[in-house]
Amino acid sequence: MKPFFVLIKCQLGKSYAVANAIAEREIASEIYSTAGDYDLLAKFYVEADVDIGHFVNEKLHPVDGIVDTKTIITFKAF
Repeated sequence: MKPFFVLIKCQLGKSYAVANAIAEREIASEIYSTAGDYDLLAKFYVEADVDIGHFVNEKLHPVDGIVDTKTIITFKAF
């Protein structure tokens, strides 16, 4: 499994609705609210042969209330 993180910027007042919608889809292993430029940080795992860009585009971007995302691909856990 490949882990990666996505920072998510939401429409004003929609961060809880977005977090709940992502949780209901059961695609993220963890979802956190954050302070700063982004509203949420979500951790995902995909199979080694899954394209992360397609996953984000097809599974995450359709969630209503998301304005912007920034994907962080990870390489090794310490």
